[in-house]
Amino acid sequence: MGAKTGLLVYADRDIKEALRAASVADPEQTAVLIEDLYPGWAVREAEPSSLGDGCYPRYGTTYAARLPGVDIICDQRVMSDRPSQLAPHLVEASIGRRLVLHAMHSVVDWLAFAVWEDGHLIRSLSLSPDSGVMENIGEPLPFEAAYWAGEHPVPHDPDWSDEPYPLPFHPLDLGEDALRALLGFILEGMPEPDDADPNDVGLLGFRLTDPSDPDEVSERDATINEAVRTMGPPRLFTFAPDGSPTEIDSL
Repeated sequence: MGAKTGLLVYADRDIKEALRAASVADPEQTAVLIEDLYPGWAVREAEPSSLGDGCYPRYGTTYAARLPGVDIICDQRVMSDRPSQLAPHLVEASIGRRLVLHAMHSVVDWLAFAVWEDGHLIRSLSLSPDSGVMENIGEPLPFEAAYWAGEHPVPHDPDWSDEPYPLPFHPLDLGEDALRALLGFILEGMPEPDDADPNDVGLLGFRLTDPSDPDEVSERDATINEAVRTMGPPRLFTFAPDGSPTEIDSL
């Protein structure tokens, strides 16, 4: 599993129906959406993408689409361990509509999602195996029931860990079911016949600069580049006849 998301979706109609219609995003209306949600930010056009490829854009890039009845924002900035703390103006933009936040990162098995109705938070969940349950607000939604009931345990693999998986289910498995239940599509796994295809949903690209922190993106990129520079060379492993991992260079 390798899916990552940083999604906000506003809707006053069935989201899956809107995505399956695969309407072309209106450039002028999508630009208005960006202006409304990022007031005062410097905006430059970027290459377009699709919902399938662009739901986890590079930091500093935002993909967006205004479709009939549905607004889509893809931006790493909406990812938070506590979705209930989403910026108030982003929540206020959902008055009279449903707002869904979906954030997932496969490297750390982290999932967070939240749902607002008419500006009121009705459900928020955030969890990962390292940090446990970081936020759990509201009653679980129907698609969560089987997970909390223990019907999707993670099999213990002693080759990877002496300890059992610290959560009763894998967050990324729940994350895919949350995508399907809340947004009508999945990124990994077997699609169902009536799922929307995220690769058919076109998004427009924007490079956004926060006026209160104009160096945010460049400083973040510099930090990441420095971390990569100081990392050691990659190490490759294979399995020895007894099943233990053995570094390839040492063979």
